[in-house]
Amino acid sequence: MNDLFGGRPPKGPAQQSYSAADIEVLEGLEPVRRRPGMYIGGTDENALHHLASEIIDNAMDEAVAGHADRIEVTLEPDNWLSVRDNGRGIPVDPHPKFPKLSALEVILTTLHSGGKFSGKAYDTSGGLHGVGSSVVNALSERMEVEVARDRTLFTQAYSRGKPLGKLKNAGPVHNRRGTTIRFRPDPDIFGKLQFAAQRLYRFCRSKAYLYKGVEIRWSCDPRLIKDDTPAQATLHFPGGLSDYLAAAIEGKTTVTPAPWAGEATFPGGAGRAEWAATWLEQGEGFLSTYANTIPTPQGGTHEAGFRNALVKGLRAYGELRKEKRAANVTAEDLFGGLAGMVSVFVREPQFQGQTKDKLTSPEAARLVEGALRDHFDHWLTGDTRNADNLLSWAIERAEERIRRREQKEVPRKTATRKLRLPGKLADCSSENAETTELFLVEGDSAGGSAKQARDRMTQAVLPLRGKILNVASASTEKLRANQELRDLVEALGCGIGDRFDLARLRYGRIIIMTDADVDGAHIAALLMTFFYKELPALVREGRVFLAQPPLYRLQHGAKSIYARDDADRERILKREFKANQKVEVSRFKGLGEMPPASLKETTMDPKKRTLLRVVLPQEARAETAELIEALMGRKPELRFKFIQENASKLDEAEVDV
Repeated sequence: MNDLFGGRPPKGPAQQSYSAADIEVLEGLEPVRRRPGMYIGGTDENALHHLASEIIDNAMDEAVAGHADRIEVTLEPDNWLSVRDNGRGIPVDPHPKFPKLSALEVILTTLHSGGKFSGKAYDTSGGLHGVGSSVVNALSERMEVEVARDRTLFTQAYSRGKPLGKLKNAGPVHNRRGTTIRFRPDPDIFGKLQFAAQRLYRFCRSKAYLYKGVEIRWSCDPRLIKDDTPAQATLHFPGGLSDYLAAAIEGKTTVTPAPWAGEATFPGGAGRAEWAATWLEQGEGFLSTYANTIPTPQGGTHEAGFRNALVKGLRAYGELRKEKRAANVTAEDLFGGLAGMVSVFVREPQFQGQTKDKLTSPEAARLVEGALRDHFDHWLTGDTRNADNLLSWAIERAEERIRRREQKEVPRKTATRKLRLPGKLADCSSENAETTELFLVEGDSAGGSAKQARDRMTQAVLPLRGKILNVASASTEKLRANQELRDLVEALGCGIGDRFDLARLRYGRIIIMTDADVDGAHIAALLMTFFYKELPALVREGRVFLAQPPLYRLQHGAKSIYARDDADRERILKREFKANQKVEVSRFKGLGEMPPASLKETTMDPKKRTLLRVVLPQEARAETAELIEALMGRKPELRFKFIQENASKLDEAEVDV
């Protein structure tokens, strides 16, 4: 006890020194350059274009605040991008807390600085992180800034986040105001990635649709265009989202002739919303959401409020029309064929992550639902003919959904009566055992990632709690009492021992998917021992497999490669990357820490993954039995003997990766 709480130091091998001198403090914008993924999500093509969106969003904030009505976006050769607005211009006077620096330099060289925190300069803006412009500056090989303010032009240049000189007074200017930022992303960070003209043009066009009061002038060097993107265009849409929706659904037949569109102001000056929506008679629709002109592809609380308003409103209209079947309508039925746009402007928005893919402001759901519900109710009751068409269309979809669900359930009911499926099993939809797979994963965290990454039609997931029972050394009573193994046997459906029947096996492949570390290998060994001892026919039939998840992800620019282990990592670093390249190496702590998209891409997608089949060589059956008994059996002396005889081989072994 004394040793643990300040007494004698523990005995053991000498430790490296660890003192105050080992504590590294990153100053200024150096953290951004060291770990760009923390600020823009990575160094791939999406991250590169995120730099452009940050600068354009700042210009849009000036327009939405009513201080600008024109933005010029120019894509130049050599990956230069210029954004100019005719707003107020970034302040250039000395900052009160940093009197030796201009406010402009503070904004561009200091994280969490800007004019959007207090709410005095902007009622609504594209975010309150205060890192946008400074992060772009940090990740740019060069940035040039011009500010036309009070009829005077000020200029300053930066390189990789550091000023190349002091703010300069370039003299008087007339008929010009606002801010111009011209920058070139740093090739040391993004490699050879280039801005895509089509992507930037579409982004600018969406911004013009989202705010009717702005005109965006797009210009691009013709040599950079590889498709039908215009070299020059003036983007201005007085109809806002209604114009956007009309262009998106041109030529398609809708359930209601006219879309439901409008604007609403939230109570207490909390913001406003604009929307445009219609329903397609055939095909899949879409729902695009925005918060303060920022695209939110993962939706969020504003989308939840929109969904609630429409579902509750249509159900209420069904009650008004004495249509009992309206109660069966769900968001799945109403939104499957909806084509819609929702844009909200709220104070102090909260986003999930710096890339702002999802709005998380709690009050947005309540504000949007309350404001849009009244408008939707009035729209339905104002044109009962179109409203009845929409209600009938939604009820048909609901009944079809219920019918499909019942058809799926009927063939499986017989099996589930005979076989109690474990509660944690996320089953697949297909009834064809030869095309289905069961993934055995460790714990609920890994199970959650696997469930998101799987193909629901053919892939089932069963989370197991930690390390299962070692059946090679356990008694029959312990085996029967073990809940994890009982769940596994029940999920397989084929029985065990004298009750085994291969014809009743519910899955064509059983895939052991554990973490790519020592603990994961131990769990995989325990599971393979279980199949070898209790279900050997599955091994003989080639039904048992080992998944091969990566342990590392190596990334530089758009190039991303996964490594299975330490040796694979070193091989890839030497063969796939240049010696002077800064490669970002991410280590996955486990399957539960791996993003579902990465898990699917590397380990679960049949088109891309690698599986190892567990085989039982007929010519070495006796040797295999002896090895299993030695390593997993009840006699520890056999394991000790094996280690003594084989430990030296580890130093002599040559690992083939």
